[in-house]
Amino acid sequence: MPKDKFVKILSRVVPIKIENIDTDQIIPARFLKATSKDGFGDNLFRDWRYDNQNNPIAAFPLNDKKYAGSILVAGKNFGCGSSREHAAWAIEDYGFRVVVSSFFADIFKNNAMNNGILPVQISDSFLLEIFNEVEKDVNSEIEVDLENQKITIVKTGKSEGFEINSYKKQCLINGYDDVDYLLSQKEAIGKFEKNRGEIFFYK
Repeated sequence: MPKDKFVKILSRVVPIKIENIDTDQIIPARFLKATSKDGFGDNLFRDWRYDNQNNPIAAFPLNDKKYAGSILVAGKNFGCGSSREHAAWAIEDYGFRVVVSSFFADIFKNNAMNNGILPVQISDSFLLEIFNEVEKDVNSEIEVDLENQKITIVKTGKSEGFEINSYKKQCLINGYDDVDYLLSQKEAIGKFEKNRGEIFFYK
């Protein structure tokens, strides 16, 4: 079933200024038994959000009520480690639509886009600007324009472009996964098959 279409998002951000966040930190292995995607957001960053007695750790950004929004901003090399797709499931189920970092592990990047999450890779310097702006004002907003492939700090007007695979871009804009995309091309595929059959018969 198609997901929400993604064109432009304007949102406050949740900053996690930590580098090399791996998939086991995003969703610990002990929570991978479920086969449904539902509920994984409850355990996103579980060992950073809760102590050994399952009490919320107030200092962690996801538990800090001053932070909110559908954009997660993280340190360099986000999503490294194992290839588990559950990491993307947890981020999406929690409510994030965008993850911003200066570098992503390739497998995580693909898993994210396959689950309706846009990974926005920017320069180290622009990432630091975002962190600094949020540190000064937690209400600072970021605009992510997928169609024009641009991310902007609204308050300062500073922006930077980002790259994305053209096919994945179209899928996100239309809310498609790979199957949805194929179904959207059903008529074109049918015409191609018909024409190919006619050409073969003529020969």
